[in-house]
Amino acid sequence: MVKLIRQGVYYTEGKLVKETQAFMTSDKKEKAVKNTIAHSVLTAHNRGSEEALKLKFDALTSHDITYVGIIQTAKASGLSSFPVPYVLTNCHNSLCAVGGTINEDDHVFGLSAAKKYGGDYVPAHLAVIHQYMRECGAKCGSMILGSDSHTRYGALGTMAIGEGGGELVKQLLSQTYDVARPAIVGVYLKGKLRKGVGPQDVALALVKATFKSGFVKNKILEFFGPGVANLSMDYRNDIDVMTTETTCLSSIWQTDEKTEEYYRAHGRAEDYKKLEPVQPAYYDLGITIDLSRVEPMIALPFHPSNAYTIREFLADPIPLLKKCEEQGRKIKGDDSFTLTDKVKGGKVYVDQGVIAGCARGTYENIAEAAEILNGKSTGTGAFMLSVYPASQPIYKSLAENGYTGMLMQAGAILKTAFCGPCFGAGDVPSNNALSIRHTTRNFENREGSKPADGQLSAVALMDARSIAATAANGGVLTSALGFDYSKRLKKYKFDGKIYENRVYHGALKPQKDAQLVYGPNIADWPEQIALGKNLLMKVVSVLKDAVTTTDELIPSGETSSYRSNPVKLSSFTLSRKDPAYVGRAKAVQQDELSRRESGALPEGVLAELGGFHLPEGTIYGSVVVSNKPGDGSAREQAASCQRVLGGVANVCKEYATKRYRSNLINWGLIPFTAEKLDLKVGDYLFIEGVDGAIRRGDERMIATVISGGKTHDVVLETGALTQDERAILLAGCLINFNKNKKGTK
Repeated sequence: MVKLIRQGVYYTEGKLVKETQAFMTSDKKEKAVKNTIAHSVLTAHNRGSEEALKLKFDALTSHDITYVGIIQTAKASGLSSFPVPYVLTNCHNSLCAVGGTINEDDHVFGLSAAKKYGGDYVPAHLAVIHQYMRECGAKCGSMILGSDSHTRYGALGTMAIGEGGGELVKQLLSQTYDVARPAIVGVYLKGKLRKGVGPQDVALALVKATFKSGFVKNKILEFFGPGVANLSMDYRNDIDVMTTETTCLSSIWQTDEKTEEYYRAHGRAEDYKKLEPVQPAYYDLGITIDLSRVEPMIALPFHPSNAYTIREFLADPIPLLKKCEEQGRKIKGDDSFTLTDKVKGGKVYVDQGVIAGCARGTYENIAEAAEILNGKSTGTGAFMLSVYPASQPIYKSLAENGYTGMLMQAGAILKTAFCGPCFGAGDVPSNNALSIRHTTRNFENREGSKPADGQLSAVALMDARSIAATAANGGVLTSALGFDYSKRLKKYKFDGKIYENRVYHGALKPQKDAQLVYGPNIADWPEQIALGKNLLMKVVSVLKDAVTTTDELIPSGETSSYRSNPVKLSSFTLSRKDPAYVGRAKAVQQDELSRRESGALPEGVLAELGGFHLPEGTIYGSVVVSNKPGDGSAREQAASCQRVLGGVANVCKEYATKRYRSNLINWGLIPFTAEKLDLKVGDYLFIEGVDGAIRRGDERMIATVISGGKTHDVVLETGALTQDERAILLAGCLINFNKNKKGTK
């Protein structure tokens, strides 16, 4: 299905050719490097050098668990108005179900901010963030930055990147997004999908092939080839949004008549232009996907890359489920979690099905699911199916074409545009349940369970078509390949009046006299101090997982309601991974506060240091140690919560994503890496002259480890830091950096 080419390739004469077989001269290669779509888009938005990019985006977008913190940060940094179109959507805390009034208070704040600073505001239940941006924000050749990791509009010719809030703050302050020129990976599509095979199947096959090796990490995927024409726009969009799970930086696709028709159907024909690589085009790596060979897939708990063909899985499900069961028992801490009991009489029974979110609630996914279920029943047993159209225009067209009626009659429950099932705030399964979902992620506890309370359920990712086939079979896991249904869908009709009559369109029209409306849960960021001359760090958590997701650093679900209150939210940090972390971090923070007041660290800390001399100008903070943190969500709170609790750094072998490392820097946490991590909770790390090293741009520093009265040295590395990143770390955080720039307090 998916073939990786681990060397440079040329796209020439309609084919991918390995660099070693192309016999290109160096001058031809130099020109071919500039013939990719990605190169042209990046160049048009770059304000820096060829290798050190400084990007300015055409538009920004956020949802209701990120925009409050972003606007508060920008406001504290001197924001006067939004300099580019900024779309504030409401699709995460839209149920207004947790914490009393605080969810709707955030929405009221968002509308007041759109009015004051000049932005667009999309009310709750109208559309999920990425569907709205597809319908109303994407433009061929443009770039969009979003505070959500699944910000991907490449299939529409828009290079989009999902980042933490700090990077959006920089754009709001007319600063740049700084990144070393990323490698470009050519993704060559050929063939045609068989009936019953959907976009999620293609996406899971791609994630399986690339994630674990880091093949496309922090790179840009460029899709082209004859197979593109065989995919509808819904299929392309659905594959594209899942590229986030490969850990790539962004994506871009060639555009064609279908793309043009999409823009025309949404009343934006002027936003289309043809994009395609100029042959010969050179790519740093290559991937070929034969669509005709893709089969229905299932990604078993607890990661999208844990994927198999449904055929392989059903041939011998117990060994694969047993591995997931063992992992779940480690998560829960006892032997009560079971998955192998889902196998009865050689069949696998699931408890729940969900089709939802930015990748799944598209028109064709739901319409095909309806055709599969037409005239059938989901059954009257434990299995249930929920369907969330991604926008009201999609919902309206589904209703007008009879598809909602088909689904309802079969027993499916239709709900409004909401991202909750994707991050644990909607349709949380029962304990020990197995849910199959056409959503983006199936990380541990992301579906909403709480192991500390004796709860654990699990999610497997599948395509909407196989979920519908399973529903038609009463919850018996079933592949849609070969399933008898009509694929002749009624045409989708977009009704823009829905947005015209409800969305606040205030982009670039600030009302400077308008007042921000604050609810009682909306709080300012606590003040952070600048980096000291020397740094003493205490290890307060050591995470031994191979990969640590942002969901584990700061849980999703109900905690999302407190993202407008930094101090309240910080109390949830690592709560499902290391419940003792918050107490340890707060103890270090209190000791540092005592040092600032009295001029010396408490006797207990000095005793643990065993007489180790601390020079003047030493500040004290906590540090989290892990192997590979930051996979998954772009949420900046995975870093900012550590900072609010007195964190000063992370130490790991490598960072799973650029965005998590950027979040650390923007919140003043030094992103250290080390080849060997032989550290335990309670150890100390001391770096003399850390401020000078950061200021000079030193990438390697010697740290003294103080453990059990003994000391030894280790090498810590920061990797390359831009001049602004060094200044942010020295200032203590992005807010301080911008205050220093403006000379304000």
